[in-house]
Amino acid sequence: MLLRLPWLNSRRRLLVAALLDSVLFVLLYIAFFLGRFGVSPDWNLPLAALLGFWLTGSYVIGRYYDAQEMRSAAAINQAIRTLITLMLSIGVFLVWLWLIASPVLAETSRGFMVPILLVFALSSGLMQQGLNCLLEERFSGKELWLLLGQAGFQRQLHQELGWSRLEARLEPVDLSHAAWPDPGQGGPTGLVVESIEDLDPEQVQTLLQWQTRGLTVLSPVGWCEQVLQRFPPRLVRSQDLLRAQFTAPQGSIYRRLKRFGDVLVSVALLWSTALLLLTAALLIKLEDGGPVFYGQWRSGLDGVPYMVWKLRSMRVDAEQAGSQWSSRGDPRITRIGRLLRVTRIDELPQLWAVLTGTMSLIGPRPERPEIEEDLERQIPHYRLRHLIRPGLSGWAQVNYPYGASLEDAANKLSYDLYYLRNASFWMDLLILFKTMRLVIHAKGALPRLDLR
Repeated sequence: MLLRLPWLNSRRRLLVAALLDSVLFVLLYIAFFLGRFGVSPDWNLPLAALLGFWLTGSYVIGRYYDAQEMRSAAAINQAIRTLITLMLSIGVFLVWLWLIASPVLAETSRGFMVPILLVFALSSGLMQQGLNCLLEERFSGKELWLLLGQAGFQRQLHQELGWSRLEARLEPVDLSHAAWPDPGQGGPTGLVVESIEDLDPEQVQTLLQWQTRGLTVLSPVGWCEQVLQRFPPRLVRSQDLLRAQFTAPQGSIYRRLKRFGDVLVSVALLWSTALLLLTAALLIKLEDGGPVFYGQWRSGLDGVPYMVWKLRSMRVDAEQAGSQWSSRGDPRITRIGRLLRVTRIDELPQLWAVLTGTMSLIGPRPERPEIEEDLERQIPHYRLRHLIRPGLSGWAQVNYPYGASLEDAANKLSYDLYYLRNASFWMDLLILFKTMRLVIHAKGALPRLDLR
């Protein structure tokens, strides 16, 4: 499958921040090593692992703000998060010395690496804050997109902007009276055309001239991919499914990497969380004496049903009136269950399904067959989500709150369609990191308050 990473467009600030930290770490290490030993250092795997831990921790804890978070982030928050990342990094480094390194190496490294990390943390915090100030003006405004289409189409795009990562303004344009839009500073980012097939030759020529002079011209699907980073079903026509290739990932290398990652991570998580699972099971049993696990039939790959098991988070009689969506403040959820849901601990038993190949770590969340029958009748293209193996976490789960309505199901499908079009090893890695961030910040499976 062709490597496509359109989601990087809205994460350029994150990439710049991580790159600056990497360069700063390497330069400081070289400078300290030369000053201490008088020779150039050799790069080694533990050092690379320490840098990788710093970068991952910085993202998960929230040091690398995106464009929307950056404006509201105070310097004190940056300092606190940098201090937390520093303490964790020093802790990991000392544990490595205690478990692996010889006594002589441990003594030398403590006196060498800890000062480097202290100076690096201070420099990185100041540099990240400076980057925030430098980019503040750039992110202070909204992108301007011109719209060419019917009034109903324009209303739909306005409605969909609510869950966009990139802030944008939309303005209609009339080609018969419009002057050349300069895409420079303060000008439009591009133009969205509802249907190019409905344009007359003169309008097409006008758009071609604008395009050759630097203005981006996109279809609704292209605009959704670039700005919304999801594909709302009502904006995706059947012919778009063919043109944009909404198909399951075909690359054999990607499939093998994904399966290898599923097995490796699921084994590691089952082993490392065994005590946590036992503790959670004991608390569930002590609360109401009911069963620890809860089983449900879910739709898997190609719509084939399979049994999914979770730690029980609701009362034993929760579905006496039949299956229904959960809601915020749902009285059926137990006290222990609420904690399990927020931290997503209740999902851990599904790792066995990942290990056996029924599920994947990353993919659309499986739904109950009886609910899907109704969703397939009311939401266009819903069955496309069955082209990919269901996952513990997914693009919808890390970008959208817990769904509890038909509208929520349609919005979640829009993210599943985006993942279907752009699935790759790097996107799976991003979703994994975003999932870790949600868990650490205790923003698990909570129903939404309002979509507006």
